[in-house]
Amino acid sequence: MFAAFAYVLALSLFGSGAVAHAATTDVPAGRSCACTAPSIDRYQQWLASGEGTTVPASGSLLVREGRGYAAKVTLLKAEWHVIVVWLGNKFEAQANLSTSSGFWLTYSATDDLYLQLRPASHWSGGDKWLTLVPSTGGKVVQKFFSFTPDNWTWLPELGKPSYSFASALSEARGFVFVGKTPNKLDFRGLRVDGYQPPCV
Repeated sequence: MFAAFAYVLALSLFGSGAVAHAATTDVPAGRSCACTAPSIDRYQQWLASGEGTTVPASGSLLVREGRGYAAKVTLLKAEWHVIVVWLGNKFEAQANLSTSSGFWLTYSATDDLYLQLRPASHWSGGDKWLTLVPSTGGKVVQKFFSFTPDNWTWLPELGKPSYSFASALSEARGFVFVGKTPNKLDFRGLRVDGYQPPCV
């Protein structure tokens, strides 16, 4: 199902966990300089992959929201959907997150979904390390997701990863949101501890 993902993405656009806990005083202070192009916390590539029925069906999810941007998408039908964030703002880039404690995500979701950490060497396929992104009941919340290995797992339906979680952190290409149920998603912030993406 996920096997042709990288190929389709390149053509169309030129991948049980522990519940995340709420962030409090650990949220980074201040804001980084924004990119000149539309972005959320300097992440410019929020993409509907075309896999699964979504609105929009493909391309960028970024829309103007006040003085900044949000990434909004609606997942339709009971089928797997794939939403991608390229960590280095282009497909070929990757980030070493080995020393990062985790990331803060500001979002709303009407149902549970998962976030996969996809490494450059194993981009395609559904057999990835993932963590649960819980429903917020449609309310915008901020949560911290730890990179502690115990907080990451895999789904039998998608397959067991053939590589370690530590290796995925060392060559992280993207965060990929996957969900199999109808869902309305609104992303407002993404801050990875110790990492800032380059603007492209």
